[in-house]
Amino acid sequence: MPISASSSAASLLRGALSSYTRTRFFPSSLRNLNPSLVNRSHRSVASAAVRSFHCSPSRWSHRLDCRSPLSLRAQIRAFHPIIERFQRKFSSMAGEHPFKSVLTSLPKPGGGEFGKFYSLPALNDPRIDKLPYSIRILLESAVRNCDNFQVKKEDVEKIIDWENTSPKQVEIPFKPARVLLQDFTGVPAVVDLACMRDAMNKLGNDSKKINPLVKVDLVIDHSVQVDVTRSENAVQANMELEFQRNKERFSFLKWGSNAFHNMLVVPPGSGIVHQVNLEYLGRVVFNTDGVLYPDSVVGTDSHTTMIDGLGVAGWGVGGIEAEAAMLGQPMSMVLPGVVGFKLSGKLRNGVTATDLVLTATQILRKHGVVGKFVEFYGGGMSELSLADRATIANMSPEYGATMGFFPVDHVTLQYLKLTGRSDETPQQDRVYSSYLELNLAEVEPCISGPKRPHDRVPLKEMKSDWKSCLNNKVGFKGFAVPEEAHGKVANFSFQGQPAELRHGSVVIAAITSCTNTSNPSVMLGAGLVAKKASELGLQVKPWIKTSLAPGSGVVTKYLLQSGLQEYLNKQGFHIVGYGCTTCIGNSGELDESVASAISENDIIAAAVLSGNRNFEGRVHALTRANYLASPPLVVAYALAGTVDIDFDKEPIGTGKDGKSIFFKDIWPSTREVAEAVQSSVLPDMFRSTYQAITKGNPTWNQLSVPSSTLYSWDPNSTYIHEPPYFKNMTMEPPGAHGVKDAYCLLNFGDSITTDHISPAGSIHKDSPAAKFLLERGVECKDFNSYGSRRGNDEVMARGTFANIRLVNKLLNGEVGPKTVHVPTGEKLYVFDAAMRYKNAGHDTIVLAGAEYGSGSSRDWAAKGPMLLGVKAVIAKSFERIHRSNLVGMGIIPLCFKSGEDADTLGLTGRERYTIDLPSKISDIRPGQDVTVTTDNGKSFTCTVRFDTEVELAYFNNGGILPYVIRNLIKQ
Repeated sequence: MPISASSSAASLLRGALSSYTRTRFFPSSLRNLNPSLVNRSHRSVASAAVRSFHCSPSRWSHRLDCRSPLSLRAQIRAFHPIIERFQRKFSSMAGEHPFKSVLTSLPKPGGGEFGKFYSLPALNDPRIDKLPYSIRILLESAVRNCDNFQVKKEDVEKIIDWENTSPKQVEIPFKPARVLLQDFTGVPAVVDLACMRDAMNKLGNDSKKINPLVKVDLVIDHSVQVDVTRSENAVQANMELEFQRNKERFSFLKWGSNAFHNMLVVPPGSGIVHQVNLEYLGRVVFNTDGVLYPDSVVGTDSHTTMIDGLGVAGWGVGGIEAEAAMLGQPMSMVLPGVVGFKLSGKLRNGVTATDLVLTATQILRKHGVVGKFVEFYGGGMSELSLADRATIANMSPEYGATMGFFPVDHVTLQYLKLTGRSDETPQQDRVYSSYLELNLAEVEPCISGPKRPHDRVPLKEMKSDWKSCLNNKVGFKGFAVPEEAHGKVANFSFQGQPAELRHGSVVIAAITSCTNTSNPSVMLGAGLVAKKASELGLQVKPWIKTSLAPGSGVVTKYLLQSGLQEYLNKQGFHIVGYGCTTCIGNSGELDESVASAISENDIIAAAVLSGNRNFEGRVHALTRANYLASPPLVVAYALAGTVDIDFDKEPIGTGKDGKSIFFKDIWPSTREVAEAVQSSVLPDMFRSTYQAITKGNPTWNQLSVPSSTLYSWDPNSTYIHEPPYFKNMTMEPPGAHGVKDAYCLLNFGDSITTDHISPAGSIHKDSPAAKFLLERGVECKDFNSYGSRRGNDEVMARGTFANIRLVNKLLNGEVGPKTVHVPTGEKLYVFDAAMRYKNAGHDTIVLAGAEYGSGSSRDWAAKGPMLLGVKAVIAKSFERIHRSNLVGMGIIPLCFKSGEDADTLGLTGRERYTIDLPSKISDIRPGQDVTVTTDNGKSFTCTVRFDTEVELAYFNNGGILPYVIRNLIKQ
């Protein structure tokens, strides 16, 4: 059961230290592999804990010195002066640390101490005992970082009083221990850092001061595609194509890995970011200059939540939030409600962790957990390996939660027993916002689809469900295929052999995604299915695009050790690369004959993948039915060749002896899988894999990049460009300012999302971005996507407000990415109108309705408008993160008073607007009222949405990035 809320923080840290040293990789699955670790003396365990921080060669240590030219201690020493200067500044502002009295020593059992930590029980507040564990992590961070400026004592009180404050949607600051990036989102972050160094240099200061203030890990994993399959050479061939497409981006990131001391870049071909985070990057406990604190992480990928399975708090955020955290700034977040999910019982024989997570996803989605933490507890926890827990935590975005958290539990208690302390700590019942329960014994084999992750289908009902989907009207569970067309057969020739497709035929079968490739049980289970099928004479049809893309090299090692990779190869599941592939749509093209058969005959073709998302159009344009399944089920459906099958009653195929082979004949037992894990998953595999992780591969190593600490911008590059954020920047902050006689660039209604604002998807051939690229010699076929060009502000600015579904009231009902240039009445693309205003010296604003900026948090939804010259957004309400991002980019967010909006006030958007804001920042208070007037005599009051003193400091400096630069120079 979870560690007691009333037990001391010392016990918590001891347990975390113990779990960290004993269970670095897959704690629960490996725990039984090395009994000597569990039985070592308490002195040895404590010693191992210290070694884990000091980067010793111990196989259970974190080995930072193996991945970086500097050891962890050297990195801390090298960077400590900057951190100290920040601390001195805040100390001078706020005096002595408000919670110095609870800084407590964590003694080693054999004498001495591990370090000191901020003890929550020492606060002597009974409310803390009942807090969910996930909220206690937020509380510890607030206590430790409290300076009465960025983090105030009032914030600490809000968290302690969580039971009463969380229903009120109060905001709190949070400072994570580190930041996790992948290459798509990492490129613009590194661009900003490089640009900040240039600004520092131009201001006559030391550009080397610009380094992340917290640890940053960037894993290049989003660029590999499944172009080559069913080949021993597939990994190398796909990697060569990956480098051809992305050489410029990769070179830039490699430069960043050398130029920034506090940033690790994991090269392409190493694995999937979240699996690498789970197996290697996750610290569990940090020790910074003798202060111990829990690991926590925010990442620019929604599935950062996978690390929650390790007891490390982590979730996905947008780019500006991540950059702010990198630079030591607090993130503003709503104090979340917490759903307590009790697990009991044990999974039945043959049921997988994937079946469990798809079941849990359906339950949680139905309950409603958006914006909340989910915290798991109960007796069933002891039956789940850490890899099983990580699988459930990974899919938090699919069930809608911010986190799916697994607290430290029996691992902590084992350590207490080893060190002679009692594990019979009285358990204080936790208070949760709401409660759910699941008996693991009730979970049954299942898949999810055909278009959403939470549409779970029990395996025994799959055939009937498929028939219903064919009949149902078009929707999440329907394709509207006429009854007479259900049996349609598309005959075609595949590489000279006769072939056929029907509705439900599987054309893609992919073992992919960190969700499942991080779990040895299901991966080895897939190998056992392939082995049994091969021995019985079954063979996957050659026109099915099969692939295996592990999340790390460890998977390859244990599949080879077990002898099962041979059988996966026989069924076409050759390893194609190490990264995100089919799960994010990098599935590559289908064979032309297969694609033609689907298109010409309007076949509802199927993909079966072990991923976490299956939205229509995501996996492949030609697979309208996409099902999420465990890796062994992916192999089983590939062997069957169709999803239109009842595995209980219908044979999968005919064996070599002419007998029918059924699902039960190839499905391994739980015991068989456990034996394979026990004999094949060895600790040395993790050590050898991650010792070599930063050595890269020959192609990466051959990339030639400059050694300078300042980046040499190529003015002709259409991928990487120096943004103008610091143009003409001086040491003197621009100060507070209002807006005078601004034109309205756009007039929106309710629910304008970041998808409407931010550049995303393909680049339309008639758009301003397309015109820009064509003028620079880029052909239409090489436009690529906005996502791949996130490092070029000139492309991204032109793609801002370029959504073809944009509804702008200035256009009187016309839908599209245009607006009216008010002075002339001309209808122009938004970018062109914005540049005309800007060149004439006119400011602009945006009018909006409720929930402006809702949807996924995207940094370019704030960066883009700033580059277009937007000075303020006046809306009925803002999505929380987007409002914060606007402030971070120096844009003023204003809210109409309750009951008012542009329509009720008679605003058309053709007026000129003046916002009366004081010119001294000291005269502005968070949330104060300001007057807005128009050139036609209207006047109304708005609330300025600078919500904290820190945000006022950002505004005074023109944004968060200039704020950080000036502070570093002053120190």
